This record gives sequence, C-alpha cells and structure tokens, in this order.
Amino acid sequence: MSTHAHSDHHAHQGHGHGDHGHGHDDHGHPAGAHGTFGSYMIGFVLSVILTVIPFWLVMNGTLDNATTTVVILALAVVQIIVHMVYFLHMNGRVEGGWSMLAMIFTIIVVFIMFSGSLWVMYHLNYNMMPGMTHDMSKMP
Repeated sequence: MSTHAHSDHHAHQGHGHGDHGHGHDDHGHPAGAHGTFGSYMIGFVLSVILTVIPFWLVMNGTLDNATTTVVILALAVVQIIVHMVYFLHMNGRVEGGWSMLAMIFTIIVVFIMFSGSLWVMYHLNYNMMPGMTHDMSKMP
C-alpha cells in the first residue's frame, strides 16, 4: 500500500455515517428535531392536566362564568404552547431559529384572536341593534 493510500485509509477510518459534523442525526434529520420518550411523556402529561382543569372547573361550577371563561382561554393558550414545544419541537436550535420565529408568529396570532374574541364578547350587548329589547316579560 502506498503511503498516500495508507494515510487516506486512516483519515476515513472511524468516520461513521452520522459523523458528518453538520448537526444531523443518523437519519439525516437536524439534531434535536425529534423528542425523546421523556419529552413526549412530559408533553402528554401537561396536555392532560391542561385539559382536565378546565373540564373540572366547568363541571363543578367552581368559578363564576366570566372568570371560568378567562381561565379556560388562558389554559388553552398554554396548551397550544405546550403542543408547539413538546410535539412540534419548535425551539431556537432547530432549523436555524426559523421554528422559533414561527412560534413567535403563532403566539402573536393567538394573542390577537384571544384578545379580539374577549373584546367582541364583552361589547356584544352594547353593539346590539337599536330597538332590540332584553325584557323577557314582553316575550309571548
């Protein structure tokens, strides 16, 4: 074996499939793109908790209607974030930060929808058409 061929052989020896140094795993996916079993279980448990709490609040009538609505909407927003982090793997390390930008955009859109819905519901009676009465005693 020539010295050049011998040195090339040693240069490639120990160079495995996943040792490309590009931050990819063995399947060619970016490192950190897939969650572990533990992270999926944390996401699952948080999702169940964030579903059971509003269900319990509504079934037991623990809070008054307005407070219950706000708590349920707030827990829904938290659950959206839990799903994005634990199941969609959106963080600053994946895809050069673009998934974090997508998460920020999603949070902004959810905030606009959340605050807009509350605003519309709060002002619903005020914005009713003139002449409509809310006196139920005049109903046939």
